Amino acid sequence: MNAANCFFAAAGDKTEMLYIWEQTTVEGKAVIFLLVVLSIFAWSVMISKTMQMRRAKRLNQYFDAEFRAQPGVLGIFARRVLVEGCPLFSVYQEGCLAIDARLKQPDAAGRRKHISLKSMEHVKRSLEGVVARESLKLESGLITLALAVSGAPFLGLLGTVWGVMSTFGHIAQSGKANLATMAPGVSAALVTTVAGLLVAIPSMFGYNWLVHNLRTQTVELDNFAQELASKMEAEYLREDVE
Repeated sequence: MNAANCFFAAAGDKTEMLYIWEQTTVEGKAVIFLLVVLSIFAWSVMISKTMQMRRAKRLNQYFDAEFRAQPGVLGIFARRVLVEGCPLFSVYQEGCLAIDARLKQPDAAGRRKHISLKSMEHVKRSLEGVVARESLKLESGLITLALAVSGAPFLGLLGTVWGVMSTFGHIAQSGKANLATMAPGVSAALVTTVAGLLVAIPSMFGYNWLVHNLRTQTVELDNFAQELASKMEAEYLREDVE
């Protein structure tokens, strides 16, 4: 008996929503369509960025363990290993390329054993640049969520105000102001606000979660770059080298 009541209640809800949709103006339907498109983009960004950050975090953990197991700074670089989608490896690769270029002799007669303080400063600048680039890669796409969080409620409010304005305009023209004439238009107008909130609320939670993870990974990149620079200094820097 309870199951039957639940079934009929759900059917009644569907009929109610269908009735409200039929009462919605063309402008309101256009706003809802825009919100649906924005929601699709927002969810695609949330899913793709979540997968990207989780993969990057997993690869960073594997690479960090391998890096600390090496006896020398250039141990992994000498094996010509490539790891796609790993931010820590990108920082490591750029730093190794920078220091390797300064260890090579200009006349190709061999390799230096040490580099100067000035050369080490260039290596640090390279590390800072790659950290910034990797942070921007992780951050790309978040603007869509920011737009969904800030813009969706206002789009919904625009549809509601427009719908209420249209409803009162029809009432003024007809000269009849009663609940039966006002309720359909007002309820249809409020649908756009509900749609805007349904887009903005998940986007807000997704945006905050992604921003938190982005900041965490950016700090990890910066710490790794500083640690890598310190190990390179300890292994290759000689202040008396010109």
